[in-house]
Amino acid sequence: MDKLKIINALRSVIDPATGQDVIIRKMIENLEITGNNVSLTLILPSLNMSGKTDLIFAIIGAIKSVYPEAETNVHSMARTTEGVTDNRPLPHVKNIIAVASGKGGVGKSTVAVNLALGLSALNARVGLIDADIYGPSIPTMLGLQGKKPQLQDVYGQMKMVPIPFENIQMISIGNIVEPEQAVVLRGPRLAAIIKQFFNDVLWSELDYLVVDLPPGTGDVQLSLVQTVAVTGVVIVTTPQEVAVIDAIKAINMFRLEQVNVPILGVVENMSWFTPDELPNHKYKIFGEGGGKKLAQMSNSMLLGQIPLTMSVRESGDKGQPILSEQKNNAVTKAFMEIAKNVARQVAMRNEILEPSKTVKMG
Repeated sequence: MDKLKIINALRSVIDPATGQDVIIRKMIENLEITGNNVSLTLILPSLNMSGKTDLIFAIIGAIKSVYPEAETNVHSMARTTEGVTDNRPLPHVKNIIAVASGKGGVGKSTVAVNLALGLSALNARVGLIDADIYGPSIPTMLGLQGKKPQLQDVYGQMKMVPIPFENIQMISIGNIVEPEQAVVLRGPRLAAIIKQFFNDVLWSELDYLVVDLPPGTGDVQLSLVQTVAVTGVVIVTTPQEVAVIDAIKAINMFRLEQVNVPILGVVENMSWFTPDELPNHKYKIFGEGGGKKLAQMSNSMLLGQIPLTMSVRESGDKGQPILSEQKNNAVTKAFMEIAKNVARQVAMRNEILEPSKTVKMG
């Protein structure tokens, strides 16, 4: 029997936790062949992992599909490829970036969408979660209204397949409920939906998973940090004082001792109004200095300033975000600069600070 042929057969076996095959996930070790006997070690995050038995039978079936005479012995071991227990919900996602704001109407979802597209344009693998449960606007911004995520049966567990947009993957409750349906949910149900977006979606291997949060400091934010280890937070504000005051509350929530999620930086949206026909004119309708002030107060950096233009609103309304239109203007340059700064801040954060942990709150 050919070991390479067996390895290729095992590429059809899917890890139910990540949706990737067991070879890519490096879950197979000590593959040995003696006559008709095949033995291997299956590396699991936990011996109590859901779907373990089905996974073992799938491995045996895959080997028998190429060598019907094979007698396969699968030994299970609980550890990661690095040799330490890993119970993270998404071990194949390198960084989870939350996009937050203190109040609504500051353009947080616009920033989240274009940040995801900007990181993708930097050759990163990117996912996007619309966690603004009460006001999911990202399906509209991406022109994906009414498109339902497909379901995939992974050894008896039904998983959602994220909806693709260009090179990013996206999931939103706006693609699960009807567009006109009112979403009336309280704490425990909100927490369950947030957990589903991470645990029951077949995310690919990702460099960044961007999470668009609802405004404020409510149940969704707490559910997020209790479900996954958040790498860092991007705060969105406008220059005006009232937006800055509310944004400080959001920052302080993430800086609580029991939460302790780093602030990557501040995006100042609607920094000035620039008519498309007068690109060199800046009308500072909402004042100035709010983003810089907030960055100083959070001991982070001003990631960038985005002008208020008709093109930003029009692109979002027609389901074609401004970065996907490939326009070389001040707004696209601003968003790309923000994406580069976020990538740089994440790299620095990972080099200097300990990895984030999920929050345990009594």
